[in-house]
This record gives sequence, structure tokens and C-alpha cells, in this order.
Amino acid sequence: MAKRIHLTELGCIACEELSELGAGKEGWLVNNPNLFCALDSHSLALANRFLILIVDWGDPDAPRVKIRPDLSPIEAESITAIEWLVFDDVRVVVAGTSCGYLLVYSVSGDLIHRQMVHPSRILKLRIRGTKKDLMQETSSEEICIVLPGIIARFDGSNILSMLQKWFQEKNSNFWDQKNRKGDQEDTDSLFQRLPYQIWNVNKNGVCVDATVTGIMPPPLLEHQSSQRYYCAVTIGEDAVISAYRLSEDRGRSIVGAILSKVVPAAASTIASFSKLIWRSNDQSPKRKPEAKTQSFARASSLTCIKDYPRKGEKLTLSPSGTLAAITDSLGRILLLDTQALVVVRLWKGYRDASCVFMEMLAKKDKGKAVYHSEPVKSDYCLCLAIHAPRKGIIEVWQMRTGPRLLTIQCAKGSKLLQPAYRFGSNSSSSPYIPLEVFLLNGDSGQVSMLNRSLS
Repeated sequence: MAKRIHLTELGCIACEELSELGAGKEGWLVNNPNLFCALDSHSLALANRFLILIVDWGDPDAPRVKIRPDLSPIEAESITAIEWLVFDDVRVVVAGTSCGYLLVYSVSGDLIHRQMVHPSRILKLRIRGTKKDLMQETSSEEICIVLPGIIARFDGSNILSMLQKWFQEKNSNFWDQKNRKGDQEDTDSLFQRLPYQIWNVNKNGVCVDATVTGIMPPPLLEHQSSQRYYCAVTIGEDAVISAYRLSEDRGRSIVGAILSKVVPAAASTIASFSKLIWRSNDQSPKRKPEAKTQSFARASSLTCIKDYPRKGEKLTLSPSGTLAAITDSLGRILLLDTQALVVVRLWKGYRDASCVFMEMLAKKDKGKAVYHSEPVKSDYCLCLAIHAPRKGIIEVWQMRTGPRLLTIQCAKGSKLLQPAYRFGSNSSSSPYIPLEVFLLNGDSGQVSMLNRSLS
């Protein structure tokens, strides 16, 4: 009987430039907490504290791109998260910093956008979307930014408009002229501020990871309005799992509303009065204005699970947002139904594990006719790939309560990666693109894909 092959080798990222990120040392890819990876269809973006490297693993002759962001040495600012942002014909790299800035770069290394989200360390960038179909009544595409105890959301349409405008200005050489005229000390003023929502979700303790799972109905006995409500799931040390209802409304109490009007007016009056007494010297150096922070919108706690000493460590979300896989400090993996907010499955004995959702071709019943040559969405079943580095294996389990389908041996120092979500993809006219999972071998640089078929 022929041996089944469950991995397909696709390319290699080995190059001299990787030495700047620590390549060459055993376990360099998985043992460095300051090394971050993001995968696109044919490119890999790696970042350490001060450098972003883009490598095309599909074409070994393609030039490597190095990006060194302009970070604040006074604040000891560093890169803390990285992800790809992919539209139909636009690919950019998004990075988050320890000072709360969101940076967007082109694949050639040009800075497209820079914006302060909140003056805190950005822990995670999540780019996801749901399409409107029979199961989903509404569509949503977004960038979710996770900070300690805070979650922010940028709408995908606003970012797409910004990118289209930037590329149009670049093609007309307008951007270069704008950079020459602009003040280099006030870089933020060159970029138009993107609208976003931000919520404080630390009621049950500071979170280490979080995600917006999707749109949810408004609370009972509340007037219907045009604003949307989102559901968010967080994990952390105090509460293993917490869930929140996020509102777009930034309404405050009466006292808060009065203070928000009185305090700025009083400060302005005092400042104006002081200028009349002490005239400031016009030749004094101008101080760089501090970035403005946005006020929090309402976040209502729905539920939480506290089970000391268990701590939540990692979180991954299914494509539809209805399931979340959560790893904890006791070596367990919890499968959470994000709509019912209940744990529907539990795995034990997986310390230091990481999980990603994927889609595999389901086995067809014998005698069942198939009228299409290319697989469609209904041919695939949702699965969870679990990488257990201490065991040196990858297991694939069928969702929600299905059996274990595969067990794959993997080399030490390997990492599971998933291509970035593609905005606007999977239209009715184009073939369905299933959710794929890739394996990066840090020692050899080999990039492989987990096969979608069991045969």
C-alpha cells in the first residue's frame, strides 16, 4: 500500500538576509518572542523589533525587501505585530508598534499610512471578513487591533479607499511632491486619519488576545437603531474567556458629558489668560504635538469564565466567526461557540500548542453523483489543525464533534501559518478558495502546504 503524503512542498525562504532576524540558530523561528511572521499567497513577511523583511518563497530570484520603520528611540518603540492586507490587486504590509501606532507599507517599502490607535502596546492584528450568504445575513470586513485590555476596529472599506487614493497619487507623482513640502518632524500630519471604533474590554481583567467575532443583535428592551453591535471574545490571565457586546455609541453619563464640556473650556480660558501675561517667545522651538486619542465606545460584559490558575494564551477564529479555538496554560484547547458562548469541545495534553482552522475535502458517499469538476464550498468541511510542538506532530480534527482525520509528523522548529484574508474574494463568478494551512520549517526554510484531500 502506497504511503500517503499529506504535505506538498512549495518553495523555500532561505536567504542571507534572514541572518539579521536570527536565522542559523536552532529554533530561531519559534523561540524568539520578538519575531513575527505573516503569510501571503506567495510571500512571507518577517519582522523583529526594528526590521521588516519581505521574502518571495515562490520565486527564489525575486529581490528581498527590507523595511526599517522610523521608530521613536526616546520611547524605545519597536514592532510588536505584523500582517498582510490583501485586496484584489493591492497587497500591503500592516505593522503595529509598542507605542500604539498602526503602520502601512507597500511591498516596495514605501510608508503609506501612519496612525495612532491608542498609546499602548499593540499585541495582535486580525484581518478577517464574512460574506453575506444563506448563513450570514450581513457582510463585514475589518481590521481588528488588540491592545492590553483594549480592542479597536477599522472598517475594510475605509482602508481600501485610503489605499486606492495613495496609489493614484503615487502614479501621478503627487506623493513625492507632498513629502518634499511636508515637515519631516510632523510626519503624522501627512496622513488622513482613518475612522475607527475602540472599546475598553478589561472589566474582567486585562486581555492578552481578543477578536471581534461578528455582528450581533441589540440587547433586549433597547430601542432599535441604525447602529451596529459587535460581539468580542477576549482571553487573559484573570479570566480565561470573556465575551462582550460592543456598541458603536460613545455615549457617556451626564457627569462625563458636563466635564467634557467644562474642562476644555476652562483650560482654554486659563491658557488664553496666561498668554496675555507671559508672551511666549516666537523663536522658541516648536514642540511636536501629541497624537490625539479617541474616546472609548460602550462595551457590555456578557459572560466570563474564571478558573484559577488556568490562563488563556492563544485564540484563533473560524472563517464565519462562529467558533473559536483557545489554548490555555494547562495544556488544554477549548472550542468555543461564539454565538451561544459555551464550550462545545475540549482537548487535553497539548502544552504550547497553536491552532488554525482549515477546510478539507469531505468524503463523498458512494453512489452520490457529482455534477461539477471543480470543488465548491459545500464539498469542504471545516477542520481544526493543532500543532503540538512537544509531540512533534500536527493533528487535523473535523468540526465540531468529528474524528481526528490526520496525524502528520513535523520537524522541530516548525510553525503553522495561514495566508491573509483576501478582501472582496470568493465572488459568485470566481472558483471557491478554501481555507488553507502552510507549514514553515525554520531550520531548512522549506514552505509546505497541508493537502486538502485525505486520499
